[in-house]
Amino acid sequence: MARILAIFAAVALSATLVSSTWAATSSDFIGFTLEPARNAGQIHASFHKGDRNHNNNWSTSFPVAELVGLDGATLRGSSSGPIRFAIVREAGRLDCAGNGARSMAIGSCGFTPDEAFVNFLISRGMRRPTPEQAFSLMAVNVRRDVVDALATARYPVPTVDQLMSLTAVGVNARYIADLARVGYRPSNLNTLLQFRAMNITPDFIHGFVRMGYGNLPADELVQFKALNIDAGFVAGFERIGYRRVPADELVQLKALGITPDYVAGFQRLGYAHLPVDQLVQLKALDVTPEYVRAVQRDSADLPSADKLVQWKAVGYRPRR
Repeated sequence: MARILAIFAAVALSATLVSSTWAATSSDFIGFTLEPARNAGQIHASFHKGDRNHNNNWSTSFPVAELVGLDGATLRGSSSGPIRFAIVREAGRLDCAGNGARSMAIGSCGFTPDEAFVNFLISRGMRRPTPEQAFSLMAVNVRRDVVDALATARYPVPTVDQLMSLTAVGVNARYIADLARVGYRPSNLNTLLQFRAMNITPDFIHGFVRMGYGNLPADELVQFKALNIDAGFVAGFERIGYRRVPADELVQLKALGITPDYVAGFQRLGYAHLPVDQLVQLKALDVTPEYVRAVQRDSADLPSADKLVQWKAVGYRPRR
């Protein structure tokens, strides 16, 4: 850690003149640091942008090729040297200069929004981004194709902040089109955001469609994903005779940890097709197939599920 701090201190000292030049050309100072990333072929970059009213940080790893103009040899050198690079995206570009050595660097940047991109957003019904929003649009890498995909799918026109949020969680043109391909379109942008944030994919939805669960409401899909209910869970119940279980009952089964194996254990004892509400009662009281086998040793007849619930509720314990 001491070595890293010493290198940054040396680089910072040699970058002072470059940084002051950039700061003089912008009302908002944008500082950067570069350091090695965990993944080969990438560089970890941190940017801090602040003035009297704002203080934003942005930190991520970039493929080396995305830092346009970066001289890798200088950056990796043993002595401090000047470096320059640019991050060029549809929403704007960030031009940075500083000094670096031993795969680390420090300096400052200037941001230029892309006016054609701004005009594109306005032409699609959005307001002109504020300077802060313009920078954030570049940082999360908002693209024109996601705006067009939203319009094609007939979503409401997003606000600039909604557009940034959607992009930040990974909503892109392909995701929107793939949802449409399986016949699904969330009713609003907030639900679309929630879908992507929870990784509700077209394949996840299509798995239920194949099982006969087409057009599931968005809130039920969210519940399924939150509880890790997938098509395999449904198929497991179908194999033991529970077909087309309503979505709310699937949620109850999963929430209580009622598995196909648990139900099959009762079936092997002679309980052919217990209703879901009885399964819920049995599981809630921790009535297991093992408990039933112990009860059978005390009784010549197979007790009903309701009787099992009553006995367990009053604390009945069969003889061992």
